Amino acid sequence: MEIFLIRALQFVLAISILILLHEGGHFFFARLFGVRVEKFFLFFDPWFHLFQFKPKKSETTYGIGWLPFGGYCKISGMVDESFDTEQMNKPAQPWEFRVKPAWQRLFIMLGGVMVNFFLALFIYAMVLFHWGETYVQVKDMTLGMKFNAEAKALGLRDGDILVGTEKGTFKTFDADLFRDLAQARRVDIVRDGRPMSLPMPGNLDLLGMLKSTPRFAMFITPNTLDSVLADTPAAKVGLRKGDRIVAFNGAAIDSYNAFSNEIGRIADVLASAKTHADSLKALTTTIAFVHPGDSLPIRSAVTLRPDVTLGMAFPNILASYRQTHVAYGFFESFPAGAAYGMNVLKGYVGDMRYLFSADGAKSLGGFGAIGSLFPPVWDWHIFWLMTAFLSIILAFMNILPIPALDGGHVLFLLYEIITRRKPSETFMIRAEYAGLSLLILLMVVANLNDILRALGYM
Repeated sequence: MEIFLIRALQFVLAISILILLHEGGHFFFARLFGVRVEKFFLFFDPWFHLFQFKPKKSETTYGIGWLPFGGYCKISGMVDESFDTEQMNKPAQPWEFRVKPAWQRLFIMLGGVMVNFFLALFIYAMVLFHWGETYVQVKDMTLGMKFNAEAKALGLRDGDILVGTEKGTFKTFDADLFRDLAQARRVDIVRDGRPMSLPMPGNLDLLGMLKSTPRFAMFITPNTLDSVLADTPAAKVGLRKGDRIVAFNGAAIDSYNAFSNEIGRIADVLASAKTHADSLKALTTTIAFVHPGDSLPIRSAVTLRPDVTLGMAFPNILASYRQTHVAYGFFESFPAGAAYGMNVLKGYVGDMRYLFSADGAKSLGGFGAIGSLFPPVWDWHIFWLMTAFLSIILAFMNILPIPALDGGHVLFLLYEIITRRKPSETFMIRAEYAGLSLLILLMVVANLNDILRALGYM
């Protein structure tokens, strides 16, 4: 429960910052061009609100709603998610959005996206300035990688150290590495201490590489235990720190990677269990391990805990590798932060095409999935990195040409600027309804996926 609350608080704080600044972008340009802002709310307030106030001599009511799905800045004379058709039927006033030149309305609609985009780059810059970058280069992962059957069919072998592709040297073991591998015509490796290159097809399925079990590639973690918790299944069968797991669930184990694959198989069987007896059968398996200094393994039956764990931990192999640290001065951090943010955006935009596949739709995540990205302990470094990531994604999603999003309004404004013809208010209202319906559908699907994943059906 404590972990859930810590993650939830980080998520709510990050989203609140982003919503306030996003809506603040609309507010700034609206007031700059003399457009009245009637309401400025964090979160939505259908039927009632948690708090609101209106300063003296102000035209704007500020408040906090109860529905944490976003926020809004209600601008006079604009067709938006409030569907205030009564106002639109009255004679236009000089302080209204609809009477302003198209270029001013365009800036008002782009204000939120611009703030989120530049905010992300600024946060990345300040994170680099304050903490710098500390990471393990892929070429320094000297134990090499474990590969699945698909990777081995291309010529890769367990223990190969990935170095790079024709696009350049790999920096860190992350999604960018898999993106490069998916599009590579050549992969550079070190095998048994000798540099060499292998041909690649250049059109691998990125989503499949990431979602397959086992993964296309994963850095090797040794099969030696780092710790064993007292009064757990691991402790009861005699496991202790320093032991090597050599067999589990009927399979030979030469690394934590192989052990993790077997845990995944058990979890899959457990998810389809119909009765308590089925669950108990899925959780009961065998394990073999060797104490330090011994040569013969000890074999034992073991029953995993309901969460499919044994109560033991393997070492954090990344902590034992050579760390690369890059420090940035204040002025150096801005171009570095911009490059970092643009790389994040480029990767996210490139991955959008997978959304329109069956596996991509299943990968959609809602508030639960986003919240789980935050760490289980309060870490300001990771918090700000996650906030910047969400900010740049919010900017991109909002600029999509979907009615009810800023991008939909921008699309119609560009049409007006080019053709000198303004879409009718009836058309705008219908488009807003259509866009809002699509967004609600996507939100339902994404959050339903979260629920199904939590119940073990996905």
